[in-house]
Order: sequence, then C-alpha cells, then structure tokens
Amino acid sequence: MNKQITMSTIDYKSYFDKAISYQEYLQNFQDEMALGDQSNFAQYLPQNWQRQSRLDRKFKLREDLKDAIKQLSKNQHWLVITEHWCGDASQINPIINKLAEESAGKVHLRFIYRDEDTTLIDQHLTDGRSRSIPILLQFDEGFNLLNSYGPRPEEAQKLVMSLLAKGEDYNIPVHTWYAKDKQQSLQSDLLKLLS
Repeated sequence: MNKQITMSTIDYKSYFDKAISYQEYLQNFQDEMALGDQSNFAQYLPQNWQRQSRLDRKFKLREDLKDAIKQLSKNQHWLVITEHWCGDASQINPIINKLAEESAGKVHLRFIYRDEDTTLIDQHLTDGRSRSIPILLQFDEGFNLLNSYGPRPEEAQKLVMSLLAKGEDYNIPVHTWYAKDKQQSLQSDLLKLLS
C-alpha cells in the first residue's frame, strides 16, 4: 500500500545533499548524448543541448534581476527537479544557473533527476496531477520551503494546456513562444520569487 507523504515529512536536505551541481548536470547530459540511440531519449537530446548551450554562452540577465539577487539578505538553497530530455528544462535551467552565479554565493544551486526517485516530484505536481518539469524549489538556510516554481512561465503554461486540451502537440509552439519571449517572462517570474 502506498503511503501518502505530506510535505512536512519530506527531508528536503537529504534530496539536496544527493543532488548535483550544474557542471555535473552538463557533464551527465553530454555522457547521455554520447550513448546515441542507446538512450531512450536520443531524439530529444541534441536539440535540448543546443538550446541550453546557446543560453549558457549568450544569455544576459536583466539588470533588475541581477540587483534583486544581490540584495538577498540570507543564503538560500535552490533545488531544480529536471531531466535532460525536457525541452522546458533546456530553456529554463541555464537562466536559473546564471541567476545563482550572480548571487555571489548566496544561492546554493543543485539539480536532481525527476525519474530517479519520484517521491519528491509527487509532492510538487503541476495542477495536482502532472509530473511536469523543471520545478525549482526555493529553501531558506534551514531547508524550509519558501516557494516552488515551474514547470514554465504562466503564458507558456496556458499555451501548453490549451494545445493539450485540443489533443495537439505543444513542442514546436512552446519553443516558438520561448524564442519570441527571449526568457523575459521567466526573468519576471524569478524576480517575483526574490521579492
């Protein structure tokens, strides 16, 4: 019988302690791509890697967001539930990483894979039913949950839900949306998390 876990019984620190850095995440991503067709998700990986790498190299955070992260009064722990095959993660994870880097050590960022242990994601379901990712969990220094964010900016989420309701694929439309939005909505959402 499955025991229902409440948020208060989750040891978030244990998940954070076994999570990995962004650099380890990138290395694992490359290692999975090197498997080629042996990876169950081979068809998604090259394009996601390309998106993520482009953002890692070229993306610049807005000044208001840089200012907000520098004004954090206390250290925080951020844990991102993610997977390499996730297209939204390839658009969002690099921005979260850049923001953590801008924090001058105030934000300790780690990444954890959704599918290795679904107990964590099952406490942060989208609309109470979907294991959508990425999900950013924001904790204080004592690993008390402050906020959660994800799996994508609100406007993109509305687009996805609308297409799913019609039985249509959302992959191309949502990435077209990201291309037009240029991570502005995501940055506005992250700014709200910091205020």
